[in-house]
Amino acid sequence: MAEPTEDVQAALKAALWFHIGKMVDEESLRRNRNATPQFIGTLVETVWTQLESVAIDLETFSKHAGRTTVNTEDVLLLARRNTDLYEMIKDSVNKKKATKSTGKAPRAARVKR
Repeated sequence: MAEPTEDVQAALKAALWFHIGKMVDEESLRRNRNATPQFIGTLVETVWTQLESVAIDLETFSKHAGRTTVNTEDVLLLARRNTDLYEMIKDSVNKKKATKSTGKAPRAARVKR
C-alpha cells in the first residue's frame, strides 16, 4: 500500500491528538489529576508508533494470504498472543456472523420498547 502523504499523516495525527487529549482530560477530571501537554504528546507518539506497527503487520498477513484487503482473520492472527483480546474479537466476529446469517440481532442485543 502507498504511504499516505504528509498532509494526510498530519491530519490523522491531529485527529489522534484530539481524541487522546479528550480521553486524558476526561480521565484526569474523573480522577482529580492533571496531565501535561508533554504527557499527551508522548502518549500520541506512542499510540501512533503502535498503530503503524499494527498496520504493517495486518498488511503483511493479508499479502501472505494472497489478498489485497485486510479481514477479520488477519486481525485475529495479530491478536493471537493476547488471549483476552483474541477472545473479545472472536466473540464479536461470531456475534456479527450470527446476526448476518439470521438477519436479526441476538436477543440480548435487541432493544425492548
